[in-house]
Amino acid sequence: MNIKELKLSNVTLKDVKKNEMFDSFIQAANDYLGAIGYTEHGYRHVSLVSSVAENILRSLDYPKRLQELAAIAGYVHDIGNVVNRQSHGQSAGLISMHILRYIGFTPDEVALVVSAVGNHEENIGEPVNPVAAALILADKSDVHKTRVRNANAGSFDIHDRVNYAVDRSFLDVNKKKKTISLHLNIDTKISQVIEYFEIFMDRMTMCREAAKYLNCKFELIINERKLL
Repeated sequence: MNIKELKLSNVTLKDVKKNEMFDSFIQAANDYLGAIGYTEHGYRHVSLVSSVAENILRSLDYPKRLQELAAIAGYVHDIGNVVNRQSHGQSAGLISMHILRYIGFTPDEVALVVSAVGNHEENIGEPVNPVAAALILADKSDVHKTRVRNANAGSFDIHDRVNYAVDRSFLDVNKKKKTISLHLNIDTKISQVIEYFEIFMDRMTMCREAAKYLNCKFELIINERKLL
C-alpha cells in the first residue's frame, strides 16, 4: 500500500473521541452485550485496542497516518454491537462510514477504516490491509480478568473463567526478529491452559494470518512457555 497515493485529512483520534454518536454507540453497545452476558466491550476495551493497534504499526515503521487510522479503527470497531452481536463488525463498518465522512475523513481513509472494522471478526474476517491486520491482533489479544462482569465466580462460563484466569496480557512487537508475540499469565487454579485453546483457537489462527500480512510471525507464550 502506497500511502502517498491516498487522499488524507487532518482529522484525528481526538476528534473521533469527541463525537457524540461514537460516544453514545460505544456505551450502548457495551450495555447491550452486558445484558446478554458478554464480557466488557466498553471504553477500557476499545481504548486498549486503539492503543495497541497504533503501536503495532508504529513498531513496524508504517506511516504515521496509517498508525492513527489503526487507532481510530480500534476505537470504533465494536459499535456494531448496538445493532446485534451477530455480524457486529459489518454493522460497525457501515455505521462508522457515515460518521467518519461527516466529521471530515476522506473517502480513502474511510475505506481503510471501514474495511478493517468489517474484517475483525473471527471466521469471516481477513487482514486485507495493514490497518485491518493491526486491529485483528490488538482485538484478539485483549484477554484479561478485568473484562469479566459476572460477580459470581460460581456461575462463570468458560469465557468468564478463561478471562478471569489471565492476570497479564501483553502483545510484544519485535521488528528485528519479525515476531509479534502474545504473552499471557494464566492462573491454572482458575482455568487450565487447554481451555484457552478450546475457545480461542480461531482467534489465534486469525492472529497468525494478520501477523503474516505484516511480514511477521505470530507467537503465543503462556506462563513463559512458547505454545505457538
